[in-house]
Parts: sequence; C-alpha cells; structure tokens
Amino acid sequence: MPIVTAKDGTQIYYKDWGEGPAVFFSHGWPVSADMWEQQMLFLGLKGFRVLAHDRRGFGRSSQPWSGYDYDTFADDIALVLADAGVEEVALVGFSMGGGDVARYISRHAAQGKGARVTRACLTSAVTPFFLKADDNPQGVPAEVFDGFRAGLLADRPQFLSDFNALFFGTNLHPGAVSQGIMNQTLQIALTSGMKGTYDCVGAFSESDFRPDMAAFTMPTLIIHGDGDQVVPIAPTGAAAHALIPHSQLLVYEGAPHALTFTHKDRYNADLLAFLQG
Repeated sequence: MPIVTAKDGTQIYYKDWGEGPAVFFSHGWPVSADMWEQQMLFLGLKGFRVLAHDRRGFGRSSQPWSGYDYDTFADDIALVLADAGVEEVALVGFSMGGGDVARYISRHAAQGKGARVTRACLTSAVTPFFLKADDNPQGVPAEVFDGFRAGLLADRPQFLSDFNALFFGTNLHPGAVSQGIMNQTLQIALTSGMKGTYDCVGAFSESDFRPDMAAFTMPTLIIHGDGDQVVPIAPTGAAAHALIPHSQLLVYEGAPHALTFTHKDRYNADLLAFLQG
C-alpha cells in the first residue's frame, strides 16, 4: 500500500485510485481517508484520479507524539503528492481538512513548490477562523473545545460515539443516516491515536487561516450546510466566501456537518460539475 515517510520518520498512508485529472481529498476530525470512499469511487468512475491520505495520527498512518500543526500537515500532503508524481491537482478539504487545503496552497502552491492547484473545494470547513475572538465574534467559544478535550480524556470511545449525533445531525433529524454509517464512522475514529485526536482539537480550533485566504487565486467552491452544529457557517463558510471574492458558495439548507454522507448525491453532483467546469 502507498506510504510516504516524512522527515521526522512519520509514515503517511494514502490511497491512489483511477486515472485522469488528479483530485486530492483531505479528511475531517476524527476520521480518516475512508470517509471519502463514496466520493472517490464516484469520481474514479467518472474518469478522475483520486487520492486521499490518512492524516498523521489517524487511520493507517503513524501515530507520532508531535507534529499536529498545519504547517506539518501541509508538508505531509506535499510529500504524498510528490511521491504519487502529481503535478496538477484539485484539492478538496472537509472540516479540519479545509485547513490542510488552505495551508498547502499558501505554503506550497503559492510559493511555486509542489503540485499546482487547479481548483479548490472547502466543504464544511473550519476556514478561515473557527475560534471566537475579539476580531472574530461569531466564532465558537474556547470552552466548547475544552469540552472536547475533557470528553476525550474521560472516555474517548463514548465521547466519539456521542459526537456522531452532532456530526450527522441525527439529534435533530433521526434517521439522517443509517446505523451502519454511524457504526462505520465510530470504527474509523477509534483507529486513530489518542494523542493526534487530542492535539488536533487545538489545531483545528485555534489556527487562523485568514492570511492563507489570499492564496486562493484558483476557482474555489465552498459548500456548507446552514444546519451545521459542529462548524457553524457564519464564521467559516460564509466568512471564507467573503475573503475569496471569486469563490462560489453553495449553502445546503438544513444540512448538518457531514453533508458528504447525508446529502451524498447532491454533493457528488455539485463536486463533479465544479471539477468539470
């Protein structure tokens, strides 16, 4: 299976399916590349080469003690793309993976290093700034993320099981996804390491991507649900659209955070149209 080794010795696993224009997917917290299986199969059958990695600390990648910051995440993606021989790529990031996309573009593509980014899609993404601050009053209070960390320390399996309800919105819309999907998502989350799962709460909540937004000079699609209880749209999707004037914002009415599952067919169709545009 494809694995690339970072300079600190961390091994990064990735999938590489199909042939055609390359599309790279970056997953959310607390899952892995497996969250993208429906999108990857769909686009692979439509003539795209689709790639997705397990972020360090998650899935089949190594579980190092350190390196859970976005500069390192972006460098890991650059290594994957180089190892796969990708020279041009469309980037798709979900939730905390949107930060991966933003930091890769500003740290690598905008500097003329690595693969050239032809298109970018931010889906339910934490960009440009998730945390409530004096200059970001619509953000999410730090106490919420303190609760995440406390829940992980107290009983990680139960916390992640309970998180599914917010992730898929089943607390408001029972039956939004099958029990099988809920079970699979928990199973994927539990393959991840405790240290990475814990540290990434700080990474995705505290990282400020507003400076990175200027590097989005390529066609950019933003997809967000206005029923997202995990990453509210106002300080994220709507704010990113305001900072990337040429971007297209698609708001899925009532959609939860994990709209790639609950609105799979619509999302796949919108992503395909964007990639073919």
